[in-house]
Amino acid sequence: MRRRSLRLSPPPGPVEGRFEGQEPEIRLLVIGDSSVQGVGANRQEEGLAFQIGRSLAQRSGRAVRWRAAGFNSATVPQLTLRVLPHLEPRDFTHIVVSAGINDAKNWHGARRFKRDFGELIYALRARFPGAQLFWNPIFNLRLVPGLPPQLATVLDMRAELLTRRARQLCRERGMNALPELRAVEAKGFSRDGFHAGAAGYAALGSHLADHMLAGDETISDRTAEI
Repeated sequence: MRRRSLRLSPPPGPVEGRFEGQEPEIRLLVIGDSSVQGVGANRQEEGLAFQIGRSLAQRSGRAVRWRAAGFNSATVPQLTLRVLPHLEPRDFTHIVVSAGINDAKNWHGARRFKRDFGELIYALRARFPGAQLFWNPIFNLRLVPGLPPQLATVLDMRAELLTRRARQLCRERGMNALPELRAVEAKGFSRDGFHAGAAGYAALGSHLADHMLAGDETISDRTAEI
């Protein structure tokens, strides 16, 4: 599959921006793998970070300043060791982590992933103590059109195992594990059959924003205190 797969490059466009709205401003960091880098989209404005930021602004009426820090094929430990230390110091209020699928397809074991994911949560807490943390879970790999059914089944079994470990850590360490997007259709994928396309990122961004603001009052109160 790796030899045959179409390799897509990250799209052009800004990796940060701002949507106008009411104060207090939501300061959003989206960190993770190729989904955060917008691979599969034509422009960064079609990518995940932009779509989450726009959906948050539309639903809350608040200003949203967003920043994407995504890297193709990034695993959880690479985010902790190679990405976080090089991010500029900012007072982000909301941080979304979209990672885990590369750990699953690289056959990282459950014990290793639990250690790696736990360290990422600690690192985020230490670097951005005032931020609310959210995890975008690994989606159902059986629904990926570019994967042969047998391979998708095996990979999804691995992904489910890692997801259970991650959800446990989220409960224990104060990170919000967001619900998985289940309404996945082939038209939401890019031409490589693996990454999301513009429609897929728009659907996922809207889904995540809805659940981030589900406790709307609580989230507003916490943010106002930061």
